[in-house]
Amino acid sequence: MSKKFAGKVALVTGGGSGIGLSTCLKLAEQGAHVLIVDLDLAAAQNAQDLISKQNGEATAIQCNIANGKQVNDVVAQIQQNYNVDILINNAGIAHVGNIENTSEDDLDRLYNVNIKGVYNFMSALIPLMKERKNGVILNLASVASSVGIADRFAYSMTKGAVLTMTYSVAKDYINDGIRCNCIAPGRVHTPFVDNFLEKNYPDNKAQMFENLSKSQPIGRMGKVEEISALIVYLCSDEAAFITGSNFPIDGGFVTLNN
Repeated sequence: MSKKFAGKVALVTGGGSGIGLSTCLKLAEQGAHVLIVDLDLAAAQNAQDLISKQNGEATAIQCNIANGKQVNDVVAQIQQNYNVDILINNAGIAHVGNIENTSEDDLDRLYNVNIKGVYNFMSALIPLMKERKNGVILNLASVASSVGIADRFAYSMTKGAVLTMTYSVAKDYINDGIRCNCIAPGRVHTPFVDNFLEKNYPDNKAQMFENLSKSQPIGRMGKVEEISALIVYLCSDEAAFITGSNFPIDGGFVTLNN
């Protein structure tokens, strides 16, 4: 395995599970020192242990990304030892419901994590990247950023914002050596899916899993390893000519689901 990220420091929010964990493992395998940021410290520490067992370098950090002061404090502490070269805004939460069954509290909760959380880390790190004239930012948007999906009012709102924030940052900092892109996954088999089925369809999990899988034209859900492979590529020097772009990775959901 080539060490294409040797000497680089990558910060991954929500790095303790799912797509974030897979991304952390791939980055460390390719030489990056990975800062694993997660609200769940035990999950972040587990990810750190997995990386250490593979002779990689990682640091587990607990942080509530929705809390701007906490984010700024974490970045200040990190800055004492590392310069963050790569920011991956992966952490996010979901909500099922149309506008009638989305409460103001639901809306605020989704906004605080999925929008403000992305803002908080970009706001804290972009000035530092700008000083060094170097930086890569990768945000996780969604197919819900681009097409209407039933019963995803609040979630779609937040992911649409992630997409347009990505475009804005890419435009504003293109002359400062900062690249900013996002990806738009379709349905991916993560612990969230399993927990969702367990909570809502405890007696019919297998059938519902199959139904969810078939909503992708390709006939299955994505694998976390497939999503993290695209993330890692876009953060590498091989993708140095790519900025201000949104990459669908959705089994044909957006273009073929008609």
